[in-house]
Amino acid sequence: MKKTLLLVSFLMSVAAFSQTKHTISGTIFQKSTSQPIPTTNVSFLVNNIETTTTTNENGDYSIIAESGTYQISVYVDGYGYSTQKVNVKKDTKINFYVAPDTEALDEIVINATNKINIRKPEMSVNKLTAAEIKKAPVVLGETDILKTILLLPGVVNSGEGTSGFNVRGGGSDQNLLLLDQTSVYGSSHLYGFFSVFNNDAVSNIKLYKGGIPARYGGRASSVLEINQKSGDFEDFKTTGGIGILSSRLLAEGPVIKDKLSYLFAGRASYAHLFLKLTDIESAAYFYDLNTKWSYLLNDKNQFYFTGYFGRDIFKFNDNFDNKFGNTVANLTWNSVLSNKINSEASVRYSDYYYGLTLNFVGFNWDSGIKNFEFNYKFNHNINQKLSLKYGINSLYYDFNPGLIEPTSIDSEINRYQIPHKFAWENAVFLEAENDINKFLSINYGLRYSMFHRLGAETINLYADNNPVAYDPQTDTYEKAVPIGTQFYGKNKVISTFDNLEPRLAVSVKLTEDQSVKMSYNRMSQYVHLISNTTAATPLDIWEPSGPYIKPQIVDQYAVGYFQNFKENEYSLEIESYFKLGKNRLDYIDGADLIGNRAIEQVLLNGKTESYGLEFLLRKNTGKLTGWVAYTIARSLQQTVGRTPEETGINNGEWYRTPHDRLHDLSVVANYEYSKKWSFSAAFVLQSGRPVTYPDGKYEFLGFQVPNYNKRNNYSMPAFHHLDLSATYTPSKNENRKWQSEWVFGIYNVYNRKNAASISFRTVEGSNNLTETTKLSIFGIVPSVTYNFKF
Repeated sequence: MKKTLLLVSFLMSVAAFSQTKHTISGTIFQKSTSQPIPTTNVSFLVNNIETTTTTNENGDYSIIAESGTYQISVYVDGYGYSTQKVNVKKDTKINFYVAPDTEALDEIVINATNKINIRKPEMSVNKLTAAEIKKAPVVLGETDILKTILLLPGVVNSGEGTSGFNVRGGGSDQNLLLLDQTSVYGSSHLYGFFSVFNNDAVSNIKLYKGGIPARYGGRASSVLEINQKSGDFEDFKTTGGIGILSSRLLAEGPVIKDKLSYLFAGRASYAHLFLKLTDIESAAYFYDLNTKWSYLLNDKNQFYFTGYFGRDIFKFNDNFDNKFGNTVANLTWNSVLSNKINSEASVRYSDYYYGLTLNFVGFNWDSGIKNFEFNYKFNHNINQKLSLKYGINSLYYDFNPGLIEPTSIDSEINRYQIPHKFAWENAVFLEAENDINKFLSINYGLRYSMFHRLGAETINLYADNNPVAYDPQTDTYEKAVPIGTQFYGKNKVISTFDNLEPRLAVSVKLTEDQSVKMSYNRMSQYVHLISNTTAATPLDIWEPSGPYIKPQIVDQYAVGYFQNFKENEYSLEIESYFKLGKNRLDYIDGADLIGNRAIEQVLLNGKTESYGLEFLLRKNTGKLTGWVAYTIARSLQQTVGRTPEETGINNGEWYRTPHDRLHDLSVVANYEYSKKWSFSAAFVLQSGRPVTYPDGKYEFLGFQVPNYNKRNNYSMPAFHHLDLSATYTPSKNENRKWQSEWVFGIYNVYNRKNAASISFRTVEGSNNLTETTKLSIFGIVPSVTYNFKF
């Protein structure tokens, strides 16, 4: 009752001389840190009518009120309330500072942030705060954003111990990863054991699986938006943790109080130091650095700089050396142009580097992708029922397909740089969110994207414009022989593509606690990931669309039912989706990727189809919180022949993609036993991922040769594990700023040997018998981490 009264407390005007309507706008801040609170629900009461709005990515809000003097109380989910007296005679700007709801924190682990906004036309979206992610048990004791979203419906892993993820049957390259709106191409450390995102530096994440707004583009499956914290504007603070395999440290504070703040965060692993105690001459470690600078020039202008740098280093004796990582930078200017319009202008840089040295072969390999981006967008609140977002985006790509160099003078490898490839992607977008009436709300928009493949580059020419040849005698595909070349000078256009991408989301409110939502979106993707995940080291090469590789186009339809019940203690989401895609790449049998100077010669275009039904039941309040997520789904691909004589892949029949999982179940529970002890558990069960196994063998010239029939014709064994963790928080000494906690975890409690791969080999001493061997990455893994802050 108390919280309800606080939520709806709004005293009417004591002296209203006019019925003129004005805009009240501003920013919602967290009181203790002066951090903006982005993308969260905010409740007001205007003229005895409750109004709920949502802050944008920068914590900004906007409402409409008539002229008069008001005592406004604002309530933010997961926080307390803030009250200010406001005299509204014109458009007014006012900021609110809210503190965490300390009364609720004694009982609630995952608090009301998970309440569904019934009215908002937003679906297929999952939000998690840094506090929620911290509670989920993860492998090796390291808090991991990407592994936590695997516990959500419609999201599955690419394999145990990987940070790659697949959304609603899409490939991992079809996910747009944004760190403060800047693209990140490599998502993992230590081949997937850790993600590149440091949870200490993150404020919240938002995953769009469908119903993607028009302001996002460039990927065909999902958008993962990760917002980094700003440094504290009031006090110096330090946060850190010491674990078995890695440690981390974050420092933040003001340079100019209430004006300029900084944040620095770093992580490093040190498991390789234990190898020095043995005779193994190897190393495997990573490090990364995050920074954010925030400058509040005045009430109308703010500047932010975000930076990230990370590297992974793997060495095995003197024969193998692998280095890879990301560099990211972003400079953003937020400006309030009026009480109804604010803008965001940003310049962004992203660089993903991949290096490999194989001394036993005698070569170095370097590849990567860079992009330079400019983005300018506007948030325009027309009135209380209609708001617009519109803007432009321009992205310049520099692709390095690979540089091969000899490692010694006696190497048989000749130095060769596969020529860089360049592209320019542009887009304009407009989206509107419109409350039609008290039952119907719509988000609709249109994105127009353009992509230009640019020179300087020499393009191969092929007979019939086909870089892949078909041999009807052997029923196989092979590389076509070029019949010539054509050179394009610097910045000359080689190929041009453009697409209209409509977006629509509709919410029909049935009652105050129930709604039905529907969405449709078309996504265009102009860059493709060429990846060999079966090699000893994953090889990732990004390739632009061009003369022989067309853009991926995906249409997604979704419908869902949403409900809050028992005074928002529980929430239920049920969604079904259907996706159709075209121009999805697949490889011909025996495709070679390293050093391939004409990658188009091993690629074929196919179409995809995926569909599924998702359930998500959350318990949001009380000592016991958590959720149950279940998905039943299919993901299929068909790659037919280009002529009636060609068989295509899998004889032109539909086959399961590597991302197909029929069943996916996740159960997450968090229990606040006392102020000192809290417990968490997570159980995951998935159908095994599709693989291609031989279905027989034959003898050729005295050798046993496996026979492969259909692609992805078998499944790996089912994947499942149970993880537990306990957090102990010592009693706080009120005279000390130092706070600490111990986190004890066990990954895979019952020691399930999940198969990472299965291989076949001939039994030693036998010419005919074949045996299978299973590779498992993890058994049971205990961990302990000491976290602190002051």
